[in-house]
Amino acid sequence: MTVLDHRNDPVAAVPGWRPGATAPRTDPAPLLPDPAPHRALGTAAADAADPELLRELYRRLVAGRRYNQQATTLTKQGRLAVYPASTGQEACQVAAALALRPTDWLFPSYRDTLAVVARGVDPLQALTLLRGDAHTGYDPRATRTAPLCTPLATQVPHAVGLAHAARLAGDDTVALALLGDGGTSEGDFHEGLNFAAVLHAPVVFLVQNNGYAISVPLTRQSAAPTLAHKAVGYGVPGRLVDGNDALAVHQVLTEAVERARTGGGPTLVEALTYRIEAHTNADDATRYRQAEEVDAWRAHDPVRLLEDALRGRGLLDEQLVADAAERAEQLAARMRAEFHTDPELDPMSLFAHVYAEPTQQLREQAEQLAAELAAEAEAGSGAGNGVHGR
Repeated sequence: MTVLDHRNDPVAAVPGWRPGATAPRTDPAPLLPDPAPHRALGTAAADAADPELLRELYRRLVAGRRYNQQATTLTKQGRLAVYPASTGQEACQVAAALALRPTDWLFPSYRDTLAVVARGVDPLQALTLLRGDAHTGYDPRATRTAPLCTPLATQVPHAVGLAHAARLAGDDTVALALLGDGGTSEGDFHEGLNFAAVLHAPVVFLVQNNGYAISVPLTRQSAAPTLAHKAVGYGVPGRLVDGNDALAVHQVLTEAVERARTGGGPTLVEALTYRIEAHTNADDATRYRQAEEVDAWRAHDPVRLLEDALRGRGLLDEQLVADAAERAEQLAARMRAEFHTDPELDPMSLFAHVYAEPTQQLREQAEQLAAELAAEAEAGSGAGNGVHGR
């Protein structure tokens, strides 16, 4: 059968299809992102915004900046094995947490610990994976927050599956998947978007485009006009937003979440932002980007943008500044206190929560480790009684 012979083609059963038709099944125009990123601060939208929402965004951004600083310090002290800072991306992290209901689900990547903490998870629990202590430090079911995902984009299909299952169960749950620009180059991202669109799943994808996949610039990853344009190929609307404008990100995500909740299907949101710090504490960012570039983005800092907007509306006084700073310091102090002592870890927990039913190989490995631990304990006990070393 040639491409011009449609008579026996099964797609002829598609509603609205007719032999020779070349029109797309869906009008792409409504799916296309706006030519320029959506901004709210400094516009009429900011003037109409709820003052208390703006103040709460400010408090959380200040706390988020302090959180990133303290977590980075913990790596220098050896309390954390690694930390991928979200400094400069706090607006995306905070807005993501605030856009969700407690019954919704968040699917974070490894750089999204601030979003997890902003959702209410204890900082120690949120950083357990990066400390190297356990697969995750919090209960995903209780917190409605999936474990931090280190492999790129593998959380995307998980978010789609959970959202689809919730819809089948009659729940109004929405899943929000967070990923970076590098994650859009992974197959899981494309598979997830395709399934979400076909299943009309109540899920939102937030791509925090910070310009680099470690050291690889976006221009070496994609030739698309924007990453938001990728949504159109799957029949999903794409939105483009200034990722350092906390109010704008909150508006776009809130709209996308409610659209998904009310049966409108998935949305792909690209937030243009920048990571001020290196990829992780093990990275030397000066090898692949210039200081002038970093300085330019510092001038577009999310905390400063919101602070200036609040001052312009007369919503930021010294009391609010002091309260926000105190709240941030309390968070940092709690982090220092919780990370001050080393936890007592059970090596056998390595085998927990891997499979619902452990495989034969895992059972054998667990038995081997248990035997080794028992032998070490016996040897240690013998040494204490003077049996060894004579």
